[in-house]
Amino acid sequence: QVQLVESGGGLVQAGGSLRLSCAASGRTFSNYAMAWFLQAPGKEREFVGTINKSGGRTYYADSVKGRFTISRDNAKNTVYLQMNTLNPEDTAVYYCAALYDTGLTYSTPAGYSSWGQGTQVTVSA
Repeated sequence: QVQLVESGGGLVQAGGSLRLSCAASGRTFSNYAMAWFLQAPGKEREFVGTINKSGGRTYYADSVKGRFTISRDNAKNTVYLQMNTLNPEDTAVYYCAALYDTGLTYSTPAGYSSWGQGTQVTVSA
């Protein structure tokens, strides 16, 4: 298992930006694809995007495409979620997740074996 710790959440006004970080430990980070999910109150966990183990391939949900960017620094065992042009509908707890990279892309939570504790993002109107 990979241990994951998110940080960087907070309160931001609509139109603003935040960058979330997810620090990994416990396994060889560069073997794992990483993903971000969000969960709003009363709703199911929702896919945001994923990045493969090398960082050379990303895939995003339509709702965030063009606004959010996932990147990773394998030397720092960290994955990032840069969120721009935030709107109140982006308010949620954001989770990072890890999956041993076999070359397949998963957009459902069931595909991921390790999860962080989440970080709250609140966007005010």
